[in-house]
Amino acid sequence: MKRKIILDCDPGQDDAMALMLAASKISNLQIEAITTVAGNVDVEKNTRNALRLCDLLGLQDVPVAKGASRPLVREMLFAGDIHGESGLDGTSMPEYSIKQPVEEHAVDLIIEKLLESDEPVTLVPIGPLTNIAMAIRKEPGIIPKIREIVLMGGGTYGNRTPAAEFNMYADAEAAKVVFESGAPINMFGLDVTHQALANTETIEEIRAIGNPVAEAVSDMLTFYLNAYQGLLGRTSAAIHDPCPVAYLMDPSIFQMEPVHVDVETKGEFTYGMTCVHKGVSSDNANARFAGKLDPKKFWDLFYRALESYST
Repeated sequence: MKRKIILDCDPGQDDAMALMLAASKISNLQIEAITTVAGNVDVEKNTRNALRLCDLLGLQDVPVAKGASRPLVREMLFAGDIHGESGLDGTSMPEYSIKQPVEEHAVDLIIEKLLESDEPVTLVPIGPLTNIAMAIRKEPGIIPKIREIVLMGGGTYGNRTPAAEFNMYADAEAAKVVFESGAPINMFGLDVTHQALANTETIEEIRAIGNPVAEAVSDMLTFYLNAYQGLLGRTSAAIHDPCPVAYLMDPSIFQMEPVHVDVETKGEFTYGMTCVHKGVSSDNANARFAGKLDPKKFWDLFYRALESYST
């Protein structure tokens, strides 16, 4: 049986690649819902992008729900400098979709899907954790129904500030709720996502696959890599959001260890920092932390997933 997941996202080129992995013909995952949150760009654009991706990937039967338009407490924060004004700049996909979001708010859909499922559901949040925190606060009874939360965010250093990664910094209060919820958490932060690097050679190999999905991904990666080069002077770009999905498809790609994570919400210079305490016992851990990945296995999976759209 396929593992049921809810993908909570803010697409985002790397969110798009995560969705591509999850929806591929080699995937062991069943996407129960796609929910959107304010993050890379505003929630309206993120929802439109999710619908466009459903068209590309053949996910017409998967419900898409628009979620939180702002963080729990802080002011909104976007990342258009990396992802472009639309959030998915660089792709030739049609701007609008014939698919429409469901009327339910993402938080309510998450709660409904969890409570109605006959088996635990895995949550895969790859943007700010606002929707997940709101669902936990609104209906704590969902926690036993969560198989695990497999998230992208945090790390032992930052990219939005020296201390904080973007998703954690965008809504640290929500992240604190999630890490203190008691739900099983697997954390894929910058320490491991910065080992999943794409460069011009990667783009050429993907474009050579020759199907519409591979073409769209190569276009997205071209824009994404150019943004990294322009802003940071780097010749490779970290592919953050596919990491949690890749883990669910092939856990052997990653090395995991038990940790205790505290989220800083009060520091003037450390807001959004994930304080990762290593060397703790399983009894004292509230998460499993991805420290290393096998690049060959990761990219082999990525390429095989793209190739599966040709058949």
